Formats: sequence, C-alpha cells, structure tokens
Amino acid sequence: MTSIRRWLLGWLIFGLAAASGVAGYAIFHTAREEASELFDFELRTIALSLPSNLAGAGDGEHRDPDLGGLADDRVVIEIWDGAGKLIYHSLQAPVFERQPAGYNTVERGEYHWRTFAVQQGERYIQVAQPISVREDLAMRLALHTLWPLGVLVPATIVLVLLVVARGLAPIGGLSRALSTRTIDSLEPLRLDGSVPVEIKPLVEALNDLLQRLHTASQAQRTFIADAAHELRSPLAALKLQLQAASRDGSLKGEGQTLERVEGRVNRIIHLVQQLLTLAREDAHPVTSMVPVSLRRIGEQAVGDFSLLAETKEIDIGLECEGARSEGDAYTVLAEPHGMSVLLGNLINNAIRHTPRGGRVDVILKRDGTRVGFEVADTGSGIPEAELERVFDRFYRGEEAQGEGSGLGLAIVSRIAERHQMDLSLCNNEGQPGLRVSVSGLKAHDAGAPVALKT
Repeated sequence: MTSIRRWLLGWLIFGLAAASGVAGYAIFHTAREEASELFDFELRTIALSLPSNLAGAGDGEHRDPDLGGLADDRVVIEIWDGAGKLIYHSLQAPVFERQPAGYNTVERGEYHWRTFAVQQGERYIQVAQPISVREDLAMRLALHTLWPLGVLVPATIVLVLLVVARGLAPIGGLSRALSTRTIDSLEPLRLDGSVPVEIKPLVEALNDLLQRLHTASQAQRTFIADAAHELRSPLAALKLQLQAASRDGSLKGEGQTLERVEGRVNRIIHLVQQLLTLAREDAHPVTSMVPVSLRRIGEQAVGDFSLLAETKEIDIGLECEGARSEGDAYTVLAEPHGMSVLLGNLINNAIRHTPRGGRVDVILKRDGTRVGFEVADTGSGIPEAELERVFDRFYRGEEAQGEGSGLGLAIVSRIAERHQMDLSLCNNEGQPGLRVSVSGLKAHDAGAPVALKT
C-alpha cells in the first residue's frame, strides 16, 4: 500500500542527500584547488621575498624528506649565481636540479615536489615543497569548509520531518474523527478553518457518502418495520382461521393433512420471525451497553421454553457456578434485548435437537471480572466437519432434526459479534449432546458508574 508520508519523506530526504552530496563534492574539489593555488602563491612569495645577501651552501647533507606529519610544511630554497654555481640551499634538504622558470612538478625518489623558479638579477632562485604536505594541508582546509553542510543536512531533515508531519496532520485528524464514529453516527463532518483547501473536496465527498448511507439506513429500517407488520399479521391470522375452521368442522380433510398444513404455517411463521430478527440485528449493529442481570434473563428464558420442553419430556434447568452470593444476579454490561434473543435461540435449538426424555442445562459462569454461560443438551450433537459451518445463514446439517430455518445460530453469532463475545461449540465428551459456550461479558459492579459503548 502506498503511503503519502513515506513517499514525501523518501523523495525529499533522498533529493536533499543527493543535492548535498553533489554540493559537498563541488565545495570540496573547489576548496582543494583554491588551497593548491594558495600554496603556489606562497612559494612565489617566498622566492620573491628572499634577501639579496643570502648565501652559503649549508652543510651539504642530503637526507630524504620527512613527510610523515601534517605539520611538515617545510620548503627547500636553492640559489644559483650568474655563473650557474649553487651558492645557497636549505639545511638538511635535498638538492634539486635547476628547473625552468615558473611552476613545475618534479619527482625525486618516491616523492613528488612542487617547485617555483625565478631569475632575479644575477642570481637564480628556486623554491620547492613536497606535494604530499600540500595535499594534506589542502585536505584539511577543504574538510573545514564542509562542516556547515554537515550541520545543515541533519537540521534540514528534521525540518522536513516536522513539516511533512504538520502538513499531513489534517488527514490524520480526519481519519481519527471517522474511526471513532459508530456505524449509526452518520452526521456530516464539520469543517473548521484549520482544514486545508486541498482536503475540502474529500470532506465534502465523505459528507455526501454519509448522507446517502443515512438515507439507505433509514430506508432499510422502514422496510423492516413494514415487513414485520405485513408478514407477521397475515400469517398469524391464517393460523387462527385454520384453527377455527378445524374446530367448527368447516374445513374438511384428513387429520394428518390438517396437521401438515398447520405445521407448514408454523414453520413459515418461525422463519419470518427469524428473518426479521436477523434483519434487525444487521440494521442495528451498534450496541448500547447497560447493566443487565444475566441470571434474570436466564430464568425468564428457561420459563418461556419450559412448556415446549414439557411437551417433549425434556428436563430444563438453570445452574449458577462461581456465584459471589446466593442471590448473585450475574450483572453484566450488555444489550438486554440482544442477550434475550441470543439465549432464547440457543435454548430453542437445544430443545429442538434433544430427543424425548433428554436434558437441557443453562449454566451461568463467573471468572473474575468476566461472566459467561453455557447451554448444554443431550441431543445428537453436530458432526465435527460441520462445526464451523453451522453459523452460516440457512445452513442445516445432514443430520439436523426438527423444522428449523437454519438462522438460529447465525443470529446468535451476529449478537455475539456485536457484544465482542467469544462463541464456541463442542460436542460432549463420552456422551451425546452439544455444548455452546459464550464468554467475554464484562461483569458490572453495582457501585461503579455505568459506561456506555456506542
């Protein structure tokens, strides 16, 4: 993924480094040339400023020049008279042959020398200096000219980092403003004077998108409300008319036929209810967390399904594990209606898939600051290969029993996702049945302030 920040910083710093490298090389090369010219001028100045009475041939010793130190900037001075006789040369210095007038570069042994010679009246003067010494001194002078550039480059890089960060700050602020919004918060973004004109078209486009999303969301909610009224009411009326006609004898037919018709109507009613529940969960993905008694919801759900359990001779009950006290309410931060729907679907599925004489247990659990529950049954369970697919919408396993719609666990999964809970399925070990575990609910202390999650 392309990053504007990395792209800007990369090219700006690379361009600055390249330009600084070229400038540094040019400055260094120019400084060396100017230093060399300065040393040439120094040789000329020495030659022209020698006193006219300077004479003497020195001690005649000839030693190799000591070129090991940068401070060794000695020069060799030689003077010949009009007859071509050497009348003066520096002490402890090699003797050079006379070179043509002007600047020359000569090699003596392993060393190179820079010489300057000039004719002054009856005498001929020649001054020489080791090139290695000149180069070392020129190198030091050139490096001294680069220190401002060495300070300027890091300072400029820091300035580039600050400027780019400051320039892209409005984009980061816009991203944070969008990321902290809830899904149902579709109000337009408010522009202030700090928003750059370059970002204004993006903000206006986002506001237009938010407006269209708000319109679509409202239309979806209206459709769900209308569908709930238009579908549920006629089906309920159809069932009542079917029952009334069966009682007064106006509906003729075999008993099995009437039972099958009534069963199909009941299945359609259940399917419509599940579809509307799932649609509501999709249309309202934001959960407002309030303190909820999980124990009360469990008791209510067990009571609501007790009649259905009795018709199948199923023992259903509620257990509490890890309770803090005998009347522990297992208060958690959750959305009441969603938790009721979730637990109701799990109990309904357990009863539908448990044979006569079986058992369904709702077990509340507390683990420190976290609360969860399990719904365990003694039914047929789910094949291991289908455990990951049962949360898909309209999926019913090959061994599924009853007249379910395949939406119960999909609704459970959607509600668990909204509450950020962990949902898992596993078959009972060593005995038939399925165990559905829900965990991750945050326990609520009655003395603590209520925190709303929007």
